[in-house]
Order: sequence, then structure tokens, then C-alpha cells
Amino acid sequence: MKRLFVPAILAAAGLAVAAPVLADHHEEPSLPGVVDASRVTAGTYATDPSHTLVGWRVNHFGFNDYFGIFGDVTGTLELDPANPSAAKLDVTIPIASVATASKGLKDHLLRPGSDGAAPDFFGPDPAPARFVSTMVTPTGETTAQIVGDLTLNGVTAPVVIAAQFTGAGANPMSKAETVGFEGRALLKRSTFGIDAFLPLVSDEVELDISAGFEKQ
Repeated sequence: MKRLFVPAILAAAGLAVAAPVLADHHEEPSLPGVVDASRVTAGTYATDPSHTLVGWRVNHFGFNDYFGIFGDVTGTLELDPANPSAAKLDVTIPIASVATASKGLKDHLLRPGSDGAAPDFFGPDPAPARFVSTMVTPTGETTAQIVGDLTLNGVTAPVVIAAQFTGAGANPMSKAETVGFEGRALLKRSTFGIDAFLPLVSDEVELDISAGFEKQ
């Protein structure tokens, strides 16, 4: 038993030493998109609706936060890396396609008001929301502040998005030049006439945006 035990320990030790060496020879595959502004070319880009999302988050009764997602976002981004301040963003967000983990909550968000009263939230068949930028201010090499008008629930009000460039390159599936951004914003739902259950459900809504755009 001892004769087998000692060689086994030595063999295990040898494998432990060899493993990092073998790992060093393993190269990770390169990603199509990287944070490299030199890859971005000027032109008009359209959203990739399948990979563009607007997440929202509200606090529920002071106990915990609840969140959901809007998808199928459509629109355009006019972009010139030589003049980022001239960028223009115009996107439309289909409110009726709101996704949540709870069917009951989604039904409530889209439920009509009772006895002719206004709905608690969006109501049935709500109009899409639309964000149109009015000013873009670079704040760093890969960041910018986007100020624009958000139209939601029939009300238009300014919203500020803190945006970050997250990647550029050729999409290996569509072969299109693609750029990606993430953004965050805060708004008050009461500004847009959605004020049910205040302040038990928070007035402040956090938006978490992830967007892909393909060159046209």
C-alpha cells in the first residue's frame, strides 16, 4: 500500500505544477465587440430590438424593490465619433410589452380603471413611450450625459441618462457594424401622471438601459 501511496502523491503534485503551465497555453477566444472608439464609424444606427432593454425598478412598501423590463425597443442613433456632442437618439419603447416575473402584476399594470376611473398604472393598450435627445455632453472617454424629452402616458418631460460606451465591432451573425451602450436614469412616475399608491410604492423609478445599435 505504501509503495502505491508515495508515487500517487508525487504524480498529483506534478499535475498541480503542470496545470498552470497548460493553462497558460490556453487562449481565450476574442470577443467581436470591445471598448475601442476607433472601431466606431460615423453614420446612422438602428436599435437591435432583440438585444435592447429598458429595466425599471421601484420600491414596494419600504420592504424591497421590484423590477421589470421593457423590450423590443426601436429607434435610431446618429453618431459621429469625431463629434460626439452632435449625437442624436430617438427611440420608442412599447409599454404594452412590459415583462415581469408575476403575471398578476403585469395584469395590474395593464388593467383598466374600474367604473370609468383612471387606471392605477398604464391601463390597457397603452401608447408606446418615446425618448428624443436634445443635448449630448461627453463626460469622459467612454461616458456621456444624454438629456432628452420622454413622452410617457401622454406627458412629455425631460429625463437625463448617464450613458457609457460598452463595445463596438462587427456582429458575427448579421455582419453589421454594431455599437453598444449602457445607461442609467431616474424619474418620478408622478411626473407622468402615474401616481397610484404613493408613497407606499416609490415615486422614484430607476431605469437601467442596455442597448445595441447596428449601422444602416
